[in-house]
Amino acid sequence: MAKDPGRVLIFDTTLRDGEQSPGASLNLEEKVAIAQQLARLRVDIIEAGFPFASTGDFNAVHRIAETVGTSDGPVICGLARATRGDIKACADAVAPAARRRIHTFIATSDIHLEHKLRKSRPEVVEIAAEMVAYARSLVEDVEFSCEDAGRSDPEFLYEVIEAAIAAGATTINIPDTVGYATPAEFGALIAGIDRHVPNIAQAVISVHGHNDLGLAVANFLEAVKNGARQLECTINGIGERAGNASLEELVMALHVRRAYFNPFLGHDPASTEPLTGVRTEEIAKTSRLVSNLTGMAVQPNKAIVGANAFAHESGIHQDGVLKNRLTYEIIDARTIGLSSTRLSLGKLSGRSAFRARLEELGYGLEREDLDDAFARFKELADRKREITDRDLEAIVSEQAQQPDAQYTLKLVQVSTGTNLQPTATVTLVTADGAELTGAAIGTGPVDAVCQALNALARVPNELVEFSVKSVTEGIDAMGEVTIRLRHQGVLYSGHAADTDIVVAAAQAFIHALNRLVQGTERLPLHPQRAPLPVAERPRL
Repeated sequence: MAKDPGRVLIFDTTLRDGEQSPGASLNLEEKVAIAQQLARLRVDIIEAGFPFASTGDFNAVHRIAETVGTSDGPVICGLARATRGDIKACADAVAPAARRRIHTFIATSDIHLEHKLRKSRPEVVEIAAEMVAYARSLVEDVEFSCEDAGRSDPEFLYEVIEAAIAAGATTINIPDTVGYATPAEFGALIAGIDRHVPNIAQAVISVHGHNDLGLAVANFLEAVKNGARQLECTINGIGERAGNASLEELVMALHVRRAYFNPFLGHDPASTEPLTGVRTEEIAKTSRLVSNLTGMAVQPNKAIVGANAFAHESGIHQDGVLKNRLTYEIIDARTIGLSSTRLSLGKLSGRSAFRARLEELGYGLEREDLDDAFARFKELADRKREITDRDLEAIVSEQAQQPDAQYTLKLVQVSTGTNLQPTATVTLVTADGAELTGAAIGTGPVDAVCQALNALARVPNELVEFSVKSVTEGIDAMGEVTIRLRHQGVLYSGHAADTDIVVAAAQAFIHALNRLVQGTERLPLHPQRAPLPVAERPRL
């Protein structure tokens, strides 16, 4: 990808570093769904995974390269340590993409060289150059990262970077691996690289950083002022430990404050030219998808995408916003895809009005999916007085994420109370039309439902996650439930929404069971091998 000093590239690593968040593992179909939405968001590069880490990671990167890596789509990137095995696996995984990248790395800080790599500085320079050259022999687009650059000797960094570029690296990434840097320090580090590496003009300077001190976004914005033109970030800021720099915060900071950043990118301060290629109207939808599929809720006061980001409680603020929104809002909620519009649709509304509103929200459903979604809408309208766009999005999201039904929930009934043992009765309909009914006792109503469903399906599994959150406010709000089941080391997730949280839990459990039964992943494309131990996975 050619260097454009007037443009900031957005490199999304939600599917690689973001998935390293504890409890955020995604299956193949979920990764593809997120990658497709990232393409709609128009990020420049998708780091789809770490192909050598496991067969599952390889298959996910390969499938994303096949389905999302079109000629007009994003660059599809895979991560590789600076070893031939890693790099070859990465090249094979991204091969189907029209535009593909290998991202290879080696540590450069003295603490890593001494205690982890046990190598000298000259040895690291030699390895970096050799492995970048090997990667460049396989693909045209090679990114090289200096792991723990934030704690590396700048003079040594300059030497390693110069060697990597000479060997064929087209992007040089400077990671603040442990989230230690402050904005002034990080900006100075980028400025020093831009000034002291003789061949730096042949590559794009990229930054990657963690939020351990809450400074990742601030560090990145300072890096842009000093020459960085690629930002490595994740949706909702998920990632190792305290997470990564947040994509939505970075993009909107560059959007809202472009007059401030324009001079640093060579634009006239009055220019309204966008600094990134991101389609901001897709931000809210992307945030919700990642939150739903990972089961990681977004905190209400999260900048840009939190539930309270556009809420006003103070009377003074409310009065000002009613008179002119600019008094207390610097972002129009519609810019990120939010709408305050309330649906006037109800149980008497027709399909055409329902379809029209979905299209306004950016959802185009095939006839069969539209029929199913409309049926869910009518069912909800009988039970809920006021339906919002968020309710519609929950319906469509659930519909889109359903696997082919091996089991369908026909009935769920629970009895519970202060002096009662929670008991559930459920009826399932199998793919061939047979009805199965069973009952079970649990520690609570949801546990009883899960126990009954498991007894009927007779598929061994372990429930590893149950999360629930409200879609909207009010006593009749829809609740979204995410359930993850583990079977033979593989995670299968289910997602559902309903005004009755017990029903939503039952539906989510069935969706996860259906995925487990049918096995959504294709046969391995890559020779089976044990996953890399956690200690050996990258910590960029």
